[in-house]
Amino acid sequence: MLRWGVLGTSFISHTVAASIQGSENSTITAVFGRNAARLAAFADKFSIPKTYATIDELLDDAEVDVVYIGLPSHLHAQAAIAAAKKGKAVLSEKSLTTTMKDAHELIDAVRSHNIFFLEGLMYLSHPLMDKAAEIIRSDALGPVRSVSGYYAANIWKKANPLGMGTIYNLGCYPVSLMHWVMQAAYGREAIETRQISGLGNLSDDKSHVRDAALNIRFGNGVLGTIQSTDSFGNDFSFAIRGEKAVLRFKTNPWLPPAGDSVMEIRTYAGGKVEDVVVSAEHDAFGCQVRRVEECLAAGSNEAPRPSPTWKDSLEIMALLTEWEDAIFKSASQQ
Repeated sequence: MLRWGVLGTSFISHTVAASIQGSENSTITAVFGRNAARLAAFADKFSIPKTYATIDELLDDAEVDVVYIGLPSHLHAQAAIAAAKKGKAVLSEKSLTTTMKDAHELIDAVRSHNIFFLEGLMYLSHPLMDKAAEIIRSDALGPVRSVSGYYAANIWKKANPLGMGTIYNLGCYPVSLMHWVMQAAYGREAIETRQISGLGNLSDDKSHVRDAALNIRFGNGVLGTIQSTDSFGNDFSFAIRGEKAVLRFKTNPWLPPAGDSVMEIRTYAGGKVEDVVVSAEHDAFGCQVRRVEECLAAGSNEAPRPSPTWKDSLEIMALLTEWEDAIFKSASQQ
């Protein structure tokens, strides 16, 4: 039985805690929270025996094997580094951090203390992503030539501004999926050479990005376009275009459910349309918990792809921060 400690009592911690408790191989031993009332309510909801008012107290608990970090993004590095120093395995919520400096310090600590670490891009642990890669590597689409994605949710009033806006809240999903598509199609080296341009709208206080658009050209000529916003709407789209056909996700690729997820392949010649249905016993969060369990049982410090390796998480962060930098540079020139 894998014993978890949960850092944070936010909405996402509720979601992940339910998935942990839903696995027969995991249980939650302890939870940390700064708000006493919310902490007590969280512990009661999930029948957690121990509550802590400081992170250090939870990390010192010998009955905690693995820590889930559900804190705001700007606190991920601090918490993960502290957990690594205590020898705890870590599942940390996306985005990895909000700066490349923090990202490198986090991964350096993970590496030097030889612990298991996984960034919580939960959808990448779902079998939908394996199937997408299988299609890309087959000849069904032909060589991939372009990737486009869009993710929108009107959450800016609820989002912590220190999380640095839509790029890290929502844009990390289509960017990380584009990253996986490029790896599946052309290998790890495909993203190393790239040109990026970014435009967007800033928050009222100009501290972070609210609406974001990314254009990217990879060294092999593949083009990518990504948009994300946390200021309006509730919508998604993602398409992979090859020379022979296009693959589109008909169901949300970033929240694949227990049950059926659906992709569509449409060939250009003749317009033939084929639905590809991927059935799974667990949703993305449930698959992620089981991925952690499998890795720890096998003695692995990193999860296998499609889940992000440490190097993958750093590469995704580099794309996000370059996108953000391009938007702020553009805004300063207006």
